[in-house]
Amino acid sequence: MDAIEEKATQGSTLRHLVRALRSRNYRLFLAGQGVSLVGTWMQHVAMSWLVYRLTGSAMLLGIVGFTSQIPTLFISPMAGVLADRWDRRRLLLVTQTLAMLQAVFLAVVVLTGVVQVWQIILLSLILGIVNACDIPIRQSFVVEMVEERENLGNAIALNSSMVNTARLVGPAIAGLLVASVGEGICFVLNALSYLAVILALAAMRIPPAAKPSQARRPILHELQEGFLYAYRFGPIRSILLLLALVSLMGMPYSVLAPVFAKEILHGGAHTFGFLMTGAGSGALVGTLYLASRRSVRGLGLVIVRATILFAVGIAIFALSRNFLLSLAALALAGFGGMTIVASCNTVLQTILDEDKRGRVMSFFTMAFIGVAPFGSLGAGAMAGIIGPRDTLLLGGLGCLAGAAIFARNLPKIREKVRPIYLRMGIIQEVATGLETATEQPPLVKDR
Repeated sequence: MDAIEEKATQGSTLRHLVRALRSRNYRLFLAGQGVSLVGTWMQHVAMSWLVYRLTGSAMLLGIVGFTSQIPTLFISPMAGVLADRWDRRRLLLVTQTLAMLQAVFLAVVVLTGVVQVWQIILLSLILGIVNACDIPIRQSFVVEMVEERENLGNAIALNSSMVNTARLVGPAIAGLLVASVGEGICFVLNALSYLAVILALAAMRIPPAAKPSQARRPILHELQEGFLYAYRFGPIRSILLLLALVSLMGMPYSVLAPVFAKEILHGGAHTFGFLMTGAGSGALVGTLYLASRRSVRGLGLVIVRATILFAVGIAIFALSRNFLLSLAALALAGFGGMTIVASCNTVLQTILDEDKRGRVMSFFTMAFIGVAPFGSLGAGAMAGIIGPRDTLLLGGLGCLAGAAIFARNLPKIREKVRPIYLRMGIIQEVATGLETATEQPPLVKDR
Protein backbone atom coordinates (compact mmCIF):
# COMPACT_ATOMS: atom_id res chain seq x y z
CA MET A 1 0.00 0.00 0.00
CA ASP A 2 2.87 2.35 0.79
CA ALA A 3 4.39 1.66 -2.63
CA ILE A 4 1.11 2.55 -4.31
CA GLU A 5 0.83 5.77 -2.34
CA GLU A 6 4.44 6.64 -3.16
CA LYS A 7 3.82 6.15 -6.89
CA ALA A 8 0.66 8.27 -6.66
CA THR A 9 2.62 11.01 -4.92
CA GLN A 10 5.35 10.89 -7.56
CA GLY A 11 2.74 11.07 -10.31
CA SER A 12 1.09 14.04 -8.64
CA THR A 13 4.45 15.80 -8.31
CA LEU A 14 5.25 15.22 -11.98
CA ARG A 15 1.84 16.54 -13.06
CA HIS A 16 2.44 19.61 -10.94
CA LEU A 17 5.84 20.20 -12.57
CA VAL A 18 4.35 20.10 -16.09
CA ARG A 19 0.84 21.44 -15.41
CA ALA A 20 1.11 24.06 -18.18
CA LEU A 21 1.23 21.19 -20.70
CA ARG A 22 -2.52 20.74 -20.22
CA SER A 23 -2.82 23.45 -22.88
CA ARG A 24 -2.60 21.93 -26.37
CA ASN A 25 -1.09 25.01 -27.97
CA TYR A 26 1.63 25.18 -25.34
CA ARG A 27 2.47 21.49 -25.87
CA LEU A 28 2.94 22.16 -29.57
CA PHE A 29 5.08 25.21 -28.86
CA LEU A 30 7.30 23.37 -26.39
CA ALA A 31 7.89 20.46 -28.76
CA GLY A 32 8.70 22.58 -31.81
CA GLN A 33 10.75 25.17 -30.00
CA GLY A 34 12.69 22.45 -28.18
CA VAL A 35 13.96 20.98 -31.45
CA SER A 36 14.74 24.41 -32.86
CA LEU A 37 16.69 25.54 -29.81
CA VAL A 38 19.02 22.53 -29.95
CA GLY A 39 19.99 23.71 -33.42
CA THR A 40 20.34 27.29 -32.20
CA TRP A 41 22.82 26.31 -29.49
CA MET A 42 24.74 24.16 -31.95
CA GLN A 43 25.09 27.16 -34.23
CA HIS A 44 26.13 29.42 -31.34
CA VAL A 45 28.99 27.13 -30.30
CA ALA A 46 30.08 26.41 -33.88
CA MET A 47 30.09 30.10 -34.82
CA SER A 48 32.12 31.12 -31.76
CA TRP A 49 34.68 28.40 -32.38
CA LEU A 50 34.84 29.22 -36.10
CA VAL A 51 35.61 32.87 -35.40
CA TYR A 52 38.29 32.02 -32.85
CA ARG A 53 39.82 29.37 -35.14
CA LEU A 54 40.02 31.78 -38.05
CA THR A 55 41.33 34.78 -36.10
CA GLY A 56 42.53 33.79 -32.62
CA SER A 57 41.13 37.14 -31.46
CA ALA A 58 39.09 37.64 -28.29
CA MET A 59 38.22 41.09 -29.62
CA LEU A 60 36.56 39.64 -32.72
CA LEU A 61 34.61 37.23 -30.54
CA GLY A 62 33.30 40.30 -28.76
CA ILE A 63 32.47 42.01 -32.04
CA VAL A 64 30.47 39.01 -33.30
CA GLY A 65 28.58 38.91 -30.00
CA PHE A 66 27.98 42.65 -30.29
CA THR A 67 26.55 42.50 -33.82
CA SER A 68 24.24 39.60 -32.98
CA GLN A 69 22.71 41.43 -30.03
CA ILE A 70 22.89 45.18 -30.65
CA PRO A 71 19.76 45.27 -32.90
CA THR A 72 17.71 44.25 -29.87
CA LEU A 73 18.39 47.58 -28.21
CA PHE A 74 16.86 49.57 -31.07
CA ILE A 75 14.36 47.24 -32.76
CA SER A 76 12.75 45.33 -29.86
CA PRO A 77 10.72 48.33 -28.63
CA MET A 78 9.08 48.69 -32.04
CA ALA A 79 8.48 44.92 -32.14
CA GLY A 80 6.80 45.22 -28.74
CA VAL A 81 4.33 47.76 -30.12
CA LEU A 82 3.58 45.46 -33.07
CA ALA A 83 3.07 42.55 -30.64
CA ASP A 84 0.36 44.60 -28.92
CA ARG A 85 -1.28 45.39 -32.28
CA TRP A 86 -1.02 42.38 -34.62
CA ASP A 87 -1.47 38.60 -34.60
CA ARG A 88 1.54 37.29 -32.66
CA ARG A 89 1.48 33.81 -34.16
CA ARG A 90 1.73 35.14 -37.72
CA LEU A 91 4.55 37.44 -36.71
CA LEU A 92 6.42 34.47 -35.23
CA LEU A 93 5.97 32.46 -38.43
CA VAL A 94 7.70 35.27 -40.31
CA THR A 95 10.60 35.66 -37.87
CA GLN A 96 11.26 31.90 -37.65
CA THR A 97 11.33 31.61 -41.44
CA LEU A 98 13.81 34.46 -41.73
CA ALA A 99 16.03 32.88 -39.04
CA MET A 100 16.02 29.62 -41.00
CA LEU A 101 17.17 31.42 -44.14
CA GLN A 102 20.03 33.03 -42.19
CA ALA A 103 21.22 29.58 -41.08
CA VAL A 104 21.03 28.34 -44.68
CA PHE A 105 23.25 31.18 -45.94
CA LEU A 106 25.74 30.59 -43.13
CA ALA A 107 25.91 26.88 -43.96
CA VAL A 108 26.50 27.63 -47.64
CA VAL A 109 29.47 29.98 -47.12
CA VAL A 110 31.11 27.60 -44.65
CA LEU A 111 30.59 24.37 -46.61
CA THR A 112 31.77 25.95 -49.87
CA GLY A 113 34.96 27.13 -48.18
CA VAL A 114 34.51 30.83 -48.95
CA VAL A 115 33.72 31.94 -45.41
CA GLN A 116 35.38 35.10 -44.12
CA VAL A 117 35.00 36.91 -40.81
CA TRP A 118 33.11 39.83 -42.36
CA GLN A 119 30.48 37.38 -43.66
CA ILE A 120 30.03 35.90 -40.19
CA ILE A 121 29.67 39.39 -38.71
CA LEU A 122 27.09 40.37 -41.36
CA LEU A 123 25.05 37.19 -40.89
CA SER A 124 25.23 37.65 -37.11
CA LEU A 125 23.82 41.15 -37.56
CA ILE A 126 20.98 39.80 -39.71
CA LEU A 127 20.14 37.15 -37.12
CA GLY A 128 20.29 39.83 -34.43
CA ILE A 129 17.68 41.89 -36.29
CA VAL A 130 15.40 38.86 -36.64
CA ASN A 131 15.80 37.93 -32.97
CA ALA A 132 15.14 41.53 -31.91
CA CYS A 133 11.69 41.17 -33.44
CA ASP A 134 11.12 37.55 -32.46
CA ILE A 135 11.90 37.55 -28.73
CA PRO A 136 9.43 40.17 -27.40
CA ILE A 137 6.70 38.75 -29.64
CA ARG A 138 7.40 35.21 -28.41
CA GLN A 139 7.53 36.28 -24.77
CA SER A 140 4.18 38.07 -24.99
CA PHE A 141 2.68 35.14 -26.95
CA VAL A 142 3.12 32.72 -24.02
CA VAL A 143 0.01 34.05 -22.26
CA GLU A 144 -2.12 33.25 -25.34
CA MET A 145 -0.98 29.61 -25.38
CA VAL A 146 -1.72 28.88 -21.71
CA GLU A 147 -5.44 28.40 -21.10
CA GLU A 148 -5.31 28.62 -17.30
CA ARG A 149 -3.79 31.89 -16.10
CA GLU A 150 -2.56 30.40 -12.83
CA ASN A 151 -0.24 28.13 -14.86
CA LEU A 152 1.53 31.07 -16.50
CA GLY A 153 4.47 30.96 -14.09
CA ASN A 154 4.86 27.23 -14.67
CA ALA A 155 4.78 27.79 -18.44
CA ILE A 156 7.56 30.37 -18.21
CA ALA A 157 9.65 28.02 -16.06
CA LEU A 158 9.04 25.10 -18.48
CA ASN A 159 10.00 27.34 -21.37
CA SER A 160 13.25 28.16 -19.60
CA SER A 161 13.75 24.46 -18.87
CA MET A 162 13.38 23.74 -22.57
CA VAL A 163 15.91 26.45 -23.42
CA ASN A 164 18.41 24.98 -21.02
CA THR A 165 17.80 21.38 -22.02
CA ALA A 166 18.74 22.52 -25.50
CA ARG A 167 21.67 24.41 -23.99
CA LEU A 168 22.74 21.16 -22.35
CA VAL A 169 22.46 19.03 -25.49
CA GLY A 170 23.31 21.45 -28.31
CA PRO A 171 26.84 22.53 -27.27
CA ALA A 172 27.92 18.96 -26.51
CA ILE A 173 26.75 17.77 -29.95
CA ALA A 174 28.31 20.82 -31.61
CA GLY A 175 31.65 20.27 -29.89
CA LEU A 176 31.80 16.67 -31.15
CA LEU A 177 30.67 17.59 -34.67
CA VAL A 178 33.07 20.53 -34.98
CA ALA A 179 35.98 18.36 -33.83
CA SER A 180 35.09 15.55 -36.27
CA VAL A 181 33.51 17.06 -39.41
CA GLY A 182 33.76 20.84 -39.02
CA GLU A 183 31.41 23.71 -38.28
CA GLY A 184 29.31 23.61 -41.45
CA ILE A 185 27.16 20.63 -40.48
CA CYS A 186 26.03 22.45 -37.32
CA PHE A 187 24.63 25.28 -39.43
CA VAL A 188 22.83 22.81 -41.72
CA LEU A 189 21.19 21.05 -38.77
CA ASN A 190 20.16 24.40 -37.27
CA ALA A 191 18.45 25.41 -40.53
CA LEU A 192 16.50 22.13 -40.58
CA SER A 193 15.51 22.49 -36.91
CA TYR A 194 13.48 25.63 -37.64
CA LEU A 195 10.97 23.51 -39.55
CA ALA A 196 9.80 22.00 -36.24
CA VAL A 197 8.76 25.29 -34.67
CA ILE A 198 7.23 26.57 -37.94
CA LEU A 199 5.04 23.45 -38.19
CA ALA A 200 4.09 23.73 -34.50
CA LEU A 201 2.99 27.35 -34.91
CA ALA A 202 0.97 26.47 -38.01
CA ALA A 203 -0.85 23.68 -36.13
CA MET A 204 -1.97 25.87 -33.20
CA ARG A 205 -5.58 26.90 -32.70
CA ILE A 206 -5.53 30.41 -31.24
CA PRO A 207 -8.86 32.21 -30.66
CA PRO A 208 -9.04 35.63 -32.35
CA ALA A 209 -7.82 38.45 -30.16
CA ALA A 210 -10.27 41.08 -28.97
CA LYS A 211 -10.19 44.27 -30.97
CA PRO A 212 -8.68 47.29 -29.21
CA SER A 213 -11.24 49.53 -27.53
CA GLN A 214 -9.58 52.69 -28.81
CA ALA A 215 -8.13 53.76 -32.14
CA ARG A 216 -4.51 53.00 -32.79
CA ARG A 217 -2.15 55.85 -32.14
CA PRO A 218 1.26 56.51 -33.73
CA ILE A 219 3.89 53.89 -32.90
CA LEU A 220 6.17 56.37 -31.16
CA HIS A 221 3.31 57.57 -28.96
CA GLU A 222 2.48 54.02 -27.89
CA LEU A 223 6.17 53.33 -27.33
CA GLN A 224 6.44 56.38 -25.07
CA GLU A 225 3.33 55.29 -23.20
CA GLY A 226 4.85 51.85 -22.56
CA PHE A 227 8.16 53.35 -21.44
CA LEU A 228 6.53 55.72 -18.96
CA TYR A 229 4.41 52.88 -17.59
CA ALA A 230 7.49 50.70 -16.99
CA TYR A 231 9.62 53.53 -15.62
CA ARG A 232 7.06 54.92 -13.18
CA PHE A 233 6.14 51.58 -11.65
CA GLY A 234 8.95 50.72 -9.21
CA PRO A 235 8.85 46.89 -9.37
CA ILE A 236 9.11 46.82 -13.16
CA ARG A 237 11.85 49.45 -13.14
CA SER A 238 13.90 47.64 -10.47
CA ILE A 239 13.67 44.29 -12.25
CA LEU A 240 14.67 45.72 -15.62
CA LEU A 241 17.63 47.62 -14.15
CA LEU A 242 18.95 44.52 -12.36
CA LEU A 243 18.62 42.47 -15.54
CA ALA A 244 20.48 45.13 -17.52
CA LEU A 245 23.33 45.18 -14.99
CA VAL A 246 23.66 41.38 -14.96
CA SER A 247 23.57 41.28 -18.75
CA LEU A 248 26.20 44.02 -19.04
CA MET A 249 28.70 42.80 -16.47
CA GLY A 250 28.02 39.10 -15.92
CA MET A 251 26.68 37.40 -19.03
CA PRO A 252 29.75 38.15 -21.23
CA TYR A 253 31.49 35.22 -19.52
CA SER A 254 30.18 33.09 -22.42
CA VAL A 255 31.96 35.34 -24.95
CA LEU A 256 35.31 34.71 -23.26
CA ALA A 257 34.70 30.98 -22.71
CA PRO A 258 36.63 29.95 -25.89
CA VAL A 259 39.67 31.86 -24.57
CA PHE A 260 39.52 30.00 -21.25
CA ALA A 261 38.97 26.66 -23.03
CA LYS A 262 42.01 27.05 -25.25
CA GLU A 263 44.50 29.28 -23.41
CA ILE A 264 43.89 28.42 -19.74
CA LEU A 265 42.47 24.89 -19.80
CA HIS A 266 44.54 23.95 -22.90
CA GLY A 267 41.62 22.24 -24.61
CA GLY A 268 39.86 22.40 -27.96
CA ALA A 269 36.37 22.69 -29.41
CA HIS A 270 35.14 19.76 -27.33
CA THR A 271 36.35 21.49 -24.14
CA PHE A 272 34.45 24.64 -25.07
CA GLY A 273 31.36 22.58 -25.84
CA PHE A 274 31.47 20.82 -22.49
CA LEU A 275 31.96 24.11 -20.63
CA MET A 276 28.84 25.49 -22.26
CA THR A 277 27.04 22.25 -21.45
CA GLY A 278 28.06 22.71 -17.81
CA ALA A 279 26.48 26.15 -17.77
CA GLY A 280 23.39 24.70 -19.43
CA SER A 281 23.08 21.91 -16.88
CA GLY A 282 23.10 24.39 -14.01
CA ALA A 283 20.55 26.55 -15.79
CA LEU A 284 18.32 23.51 -16.34
CA VAL A 285 18.38 22.70 -12.62
CA GLY A 286 17.42 26.31 -11.91
CA THR A 287 14.41 26.21 -14.20
CA LEU A 288 13.24 22.88 -12.79
CA TYR A 289 13.45 24.39 -9.34
CA LEU A 290 11.28 27.30 -10.46
CA ALA A 291 8.81 24.95 -12.16
CA SER A 292 8.39 23.08 -8.86
CA ARG A 293 7.37 26.26 -7.01
CA ARG A 294 3.64 26.56 -6.37
CA SER A 295 3.43 30.35 -6.63
CA VAL A 296 5.42 33.50 -7.29
CA ARG A 297 5.59 34.09 -3.57
CA GLY A 298 9.17 34.62 -2.39
CA LEU A 299 10.61 35.29 -5.86
CA GLY A 300 12.07 38.62 -4.74
CA LEU A 301 14.44 36.85 -2.37
CA VAL A 302 15.10 34.16 -4.98
CA ILE A 303 16.27 36.86 -7.40
CA VAL A 304 18.70 38.26 -4.83
CA ARG A 305 20.17 34.87 -3.95
CA ALA A 306 20.41 33.82 -7.59
CA THR A 307 22.34 36.98 -8.46
CA ILE A 308 24.83 36.24 -5.67
CA LEU A 309 25.28 32.63 -6.86
CA PHE A 310 25.76 33.84 -10.42
CA ALA A 311 28.50 36.26 -9.37
CA VAL A 312 30.29 33.63 -7.26
CA GLY A 313 30.19 31.12 -10.13
CA ILE A 314 31.77 33.61 -12.52
CA ALA A 315 34.51 34.45 -10.01
CA ILE A 316 35.40 30.78 -9.42
CA PHE A 317 35.51 30.16 -13.18
CA ALA A 318 37.80 33.14 -13.63
CA LEU A 319 40.28 31.84 -11.05
CA SER A 320 40.15 28.14 -11.95
CA ARG A 321 42.86 26.27 -13.84
CA ASN A 322 41.17 22.89 -13.43
CA PHE A 323 38.64 21.63 -15.98
CA LEU A 324 36.28 19.97 -13.48
CA LEU A 325 36.30 23.01 -11.19
CA SER A 326 35.63 25.27 -14.19
CA LEU A 327 32.76 22.99 -15.20
CA ALA A 328 31.25 23.16 -11.70
CA ALA A 329 31.70 26.94 -11.57
CA LEU A 330 29.85 27.41 -14.87
CA ALA A 331 27.09 25.09 -13.64
CA LEU A 332 26.69 27.40 -10.62
CA ALA A 333 26.75 30.47 -12.85
CA GLY A 334 24.22 28.87 -15.19
CA PHE A 335 21.91 28.08 -12.28
CA GLY A 336 22.11 31.62 -10.96
CA GLY A 337 21.85 33.36 -14.32
CA MET A 338 18.83 31.47 -15.59
CA THR A 339 17.07 31.65 -12.22
CA ILE A 340 17.45 35.44 -12.32
CA VAL A 341 16.03 35.70 -15.84
CA ALA A 342 13.15 33.24 -15.38
CA SER A 343 12.15 34.70 -12.00
CA CYS A 344 12.17 38.25 -13.34
CA ASN A 345 10.17 37.13 -16.37
CA THR A 346 7.58 35.42 -14.16
CA VAL A 347 7.11 38.45 -11.93
CA LEU A 348 6.83 40.83 -14.88
CA GLN A 349 4.32 38.65 -16.75
CA THR A 350 2.05 38.53 -13.70
CA ILE A 351 2.06 42.21 -12.70
CA LEU A 352 1.90 44.13 -15.98
CA ASP A 353 -1.25 45.42 -17.67
CA GLU A 354 -2.43 43.20 -20.53
CA ASP A 355 -2.63 46.00 -23.11
CA LYS A 356 1.04 46.83 -22.49
CA ARG A 357 2.38 43.27 -22.37
CA GLY A 358 4.21 43.38 -25.70
CA ARG A 359 5.90 46.68 -24.91
CA VAL A 360 7.02 45.71 -21.40
CA MET A 361 8.37 42.38 -22.67
CA SER A 362 10.27 44.30 -25.34
CA PHE A 363 11.92 46.29 -22.54
CA PHE A 364 12.66 42.97 -20.82
CA THR A 365 14.31 41.83 -24.04
CA MET A 366 16.29 45.08 -24.22
CA ALA A 367 17.49 44.71 -20.64
CA PHE A 368 18.50 41.08 -21.03
CA ILE A 369 19.74 40.95 -24.63
CA GLY A 370 19.90 44.54 -25.90
CA VAL A 371 22.46 45.56 -23.28
CA ALA A 372 24.48 42.35 -23.73
CA PRO A 373 26.37 43.50 -26.87
CA PHE A 374 27.96 46.32 -24.92
CA GLY A 375 29.00 43.75 -22.34
CA SER A 376 30.35 41.45 -25.08
CA LEU A 377 32.27 44.25 -26.75
CA GLY A 378 33.53 45.59 -23.43
CA ALA A 379 34.59 42.14 -22.25
CA GLY A 380 36.51 41.52 -25.45
CA ALA A 381 38.28 44.88 -25.15
CA MET A 382 38.96 44.54 -21.42
CA ALA A 383 40.33 41.02 -21.87
CA GLY A 384 42.96 42.43 -24.21
CA ILE A 385 43.96 45.07 -21.65
CA ILE A 386 43.71 43.48 -18.19
CA GLY A 387 43.29 39.83 -19.17
CA PRO A 388 40.21 37.56 -19.26
CA ARG A 389 40.43 36.62 -15.57
CA ASP A 390 40.34 40.13 -14.19
CA THR A 391 37.60 41.00 -16.66
CA LEU A 392 35.31 38.27 -15.29
CA LEU A 393 36.19 39.11 -11.67
CA LEU A 394 35.21 42.73 -12.30
CA GLY A 395 31.90 41.56 -13.78
CA GLY A 396 31.20 39.38 -10.76
CA LEU A 397 31.74 42.33 -8.41
CA GLY A 398 29.28 44.41 -10.43
CA CYS A 399 26.62 41.69 -10.12
CA LEU A 400 27.13 41.52 -6.34
CA ALA A 401 26.57 45.27 -6.13
CA GLY A 402 23.35 44.89 -8.12
CA ALA A 403 22.12 42.16 -5.76
CA ALA A 404 22.76 44.42 -2.76
CA ILE A 405 20.81 47.33 -4.27
CA PHE A 406 17.87 45.12 -5.26
CA ALA A 407 17.77 43.57 -1.78
CA ARG A 408 17.65 47.03 -0.22
CA ASN A 409 14.67 47.99 -2.41
CA LEU A 410 12.83 44.70 -1.89
CA PRO A 411 10.46 45.91 0.87
CA LYS A 412 9.19 48.74 -1.37
CA ILE A 413 8.78 46.32 -4.28
CA ARG A 414 6.71 43.95 -2.12
CA GLU A 415 4.46 46.77 -0.97
CA LYS A 416 3.62 47.83 -4.54
CA VAL A 417 3.18 44.34 -5.98
CA ARG A 418 0.93 42.98 -3.22
CA PRO A 419 -2.28 44.87 -4.17
CA ILE A 420 -1.90 43.83 -7.82
CA TYR A 421 -1.95 40.15 -6.91
CA LEU A 422 -4.90 40.75 -4.62
CA ARG A 423 -6.82 42.44 -7.43
CA MET A 424 -5.92 39.81 -10.04
CA GLY A 425 -6.56 36.86 -7.74
CA ILE A 426 -4.09 34.64 -9.61
CA ILE A 427 -3.97 32.17 -6.72
CA GLN A 428 -5.23 32.84 -3.23
CA GLU A 429 -1.87 32.14 -1.60
CA VAL A 430 -0.14 34.54 -3.98
CA ALA A 431 -1.74 37.51 -2.25
CA THR A 432 1.59 38.48 -0.71
CA GLY A 433 3.30 38.85 -4.10
CA LEU A 434 7.05 38.96 -3.65
CA GLU A 435 6.90 38.26 0.06
CA THR A 436 9.17 35.65 1.56
CA ALA A 437 7.68 32.27 2.35
CA THR A 438 7.35 32.98 6.05
CA GLU A 439 5.88 36.46 5.78
CA GLN A 440 2.14 37.14 6.04
CA PRO A 441 1.61 40.92 5.86
CA PRO A 442 -1.76 42.58 6.33
CA LEU A 443 -3.86 43.34 3.29
CA VAL A 444 -3.54 46.79 1.78
CA LYS A 445 -5.84 48.81 -0.41
CA ASP A 446 -5.43 48.80 -4.15
CA ARG A 447 -3.26 51.55 -5.49
